[in-house]
Amino acid sequence: MNLVPLIAMAALAFATPAVARPLQCVEYARDHSAIALRGNAATWWGQAEGTYARGHTPLAGSVLVFKASGAMRVGHVAVVKTVVDQRHVVLNHANWSRPGMIETSAMAEDVSANGDWSNVRVWYAPTHSLGLRVSPAFGFIYAPGSKAQSAPAASPVSDDAFQAAFANLPAQG
Repeated sequence: MNLVPLIAMAALAFATPAVARPLQCVEYARDHSAIALRGNAATWWGQAEGTYARGHTPLAGSVLVFKASGAMRVGHVAVVKTVVDQRHVVLNHANWSRPGMIETSAMAEDVSANGDWSNVRVWYAPTHSLGLRVSPAFGFIYAPGSKAQSAPAASPVSDDAFQAAFANLPAQG
């Protein structure tokens, strides 16, 4: 009697299928920026000290680091794709609107009283609008070689220019 087929069938009965876990924001940010940090997103700000320049002015290619909060127990990180003006950027990130979802060209708005990106609202795909939740943020980690030290504040733009910057973004969802 050939036992190989029986053993193979028994192995299949007890096998655990491989389950892919959703892509996390830290993996996405590390793979799509020049910032090579690891660990929970909320720890990136402290880890960056002494290794990367940090600040409160958005620059394309920088990583926006969100603090841990009730809604984001381990924080969040997102890569700045484009700076629209002093208070608006376009982000690329993962795991914001739903687990594992990659979002490119997601708008984010600085709603902090001092214009320092300490409180941010981010595009939420299920509602096709900026989310209602204000999320606390540390600021931006700058890519090596960026103009972080001498970055001038973005000049204000007209409402028409703002609308034009988001008019051609792909629909998220």
